[in-house]
Amino acid sequence: MKKTRFPSLFLIAFYLLSCGASQKITSSWVNKDVDPSKKYTSIFVMALSQNQSARNIVESDLANAIAAKGYKVAKSTEFFTPQFTKETAPTKEAVLAKVKQLGCDAIITVGLVDKTSETRYVPGSSVTVGYSPYMGYGAGYGFGGYYGYMGSTMYNPGYYTTDKTYFMEANVFDVATEKMIWSAQSEAYDPTSISKFSREYTTLLMDKMSADIKKRK
Repeated sequence: MKKTRFPSLFLIAFYLLSCGASQKITSSWVNKDVDPSKKYTSIFVMALSQNQSARNIVESDLANAIAAKGYKVAKSTEFFTPQFTKETAPTKEAVLAKVKQLGCDAIITVGLVDKTSETRYVPGSSVTVGYSPYMGYGAGYGFGGYYGYMGSTMYNPGYYTTDKTYFMEANVFDVATEKMIWSAQSEAYDPTSISKFSREYTTLLMDKMSADIKKRK
């Protein structure tokens, strides 16, 4: 049976840029055909990534946040192979069988849907270190004094840097019907680390999901 092909969650080439990480939810959707009064008690968390470290971090953060709201939680990393590539990813049937065996009634997935890169030039600048007002050259002012003064003025050359924007999507599915019941798209601009990204992303998702659910009630 042909295995489902999943995109990599992150291509994990995060750059340590001074601007730091910036994330936002760009849109969300709620299935209005689903009974808003239906209660879910156990959630299966699944990060779709070939990178095991990324899967562990993202699933753990999501699982902790969901458990804090009173739900039972199971993570895909506890039941499926670390080698989560398109060749070794479990089939849909295998995932659903495990989810039902665990007694979960909803699945939340997180995955990378796209990324963009933009190269920009950062202009150089002159910085004077330990500057003191010019007092004029004296008769004894020689090369040593002049060099010591001018040497304190340094020039930082310009350089090119590449900014990366990652477009993420989180989906929640009803296990019994397999229907999507909630979805949210977001952007992450130049994440500085997977851990920081994951914490911020989890907070954004939980806040948005709670807000959307309250609107339906």
